[in-house]
Formats: sequence, C-alpha cells, structure tokens
Amino acid sequence: MSNAPIPMTNEDNDERGSAHDRNESDYDLSERTAVFGEEVIGFARKIKADPVTSPLITQLVRAATSVGANYDEADEAATKKDFRYRISVCKKEARETKRWIRMTVVAVPTLKHEARTLWQEANELHLIFAAIFRNSGDNDK
Repeated sequence: MSNAPIPMTNEDNDERGSAHDRNESDYDLSERTAVFGEEVIGFARKIKADPVTSPLITQLVRAATSVGANYDEADEAATKKDFRYRISVCKKEARETKRWIRMTVVAVPTLKHEARTLWQEANELHLIFAAIFRNSGDNDK
C-alpha cells in the first residue's frame, strides 16, 4: 500500500480552477471550501517551519480545513438547530483563518501577496456563513 496522496481530480482535465475564479463552483460551497482548504495547505507547505511558524501553520491549516468539514456536516444536519450550530462553526473558523493568515504574514512577510488572496477568500466565506446563519434563524422574532 502506497502513502501517495489520492488524486481528487484529473490533473489533465481539471476545470475546477482556483477558488478565486468566478464560476459555478462559487455557488457550490462544499467544493469552494474544499478548494480553499487545499489552497491553504499548499500555502502552508511554502512556510519554513521554526519555533514561531510551526504553531501558526498548524492553527492555520486546522481552521481553514475545518470550514469545509463543518459545512459538509451542516449540509447533512438532521435538525435546524444542528444546521445553525455547524454554520456558526463555519463562520467562526473562517474568521479564525483570517487571524492565522495575518499572523503568518507577520512571521513570513515575503508571503504577503499570496496571503492576501487567501485572506480575501476567508473573508468572503465568513460573510457567506454569517448571512446563512442570520437567515436560518427563527422568523418569529
């Protein structure tokens, strides 16, 4: 059994593009958050690990990949309460990702340009999940 990563797409015919290309995948939050997590992992791999960056890398990857995992859980939620909870976690993790990106740029200023694109996507996801959370509330208020 090999430890090679399992390909999730056909590299020769990958129409997915970047999370920042405006296309149908912008409306597929499961795919969009998965691509975002993949992009953050790629970004994190560029960071030289040292006593300052190692914890930042860990926190950044955990927060960024958690956004999609929790969205997938929300998408399968059995109750409105569970859905709202999972969406609130998505919102929190997207906001937290922005914080870890900011701290990473302080530690590795040469990655500022690439980090800005990731920060913008984290911000958009945060705003999307905040709107979903607001709109999923009780209408009796």
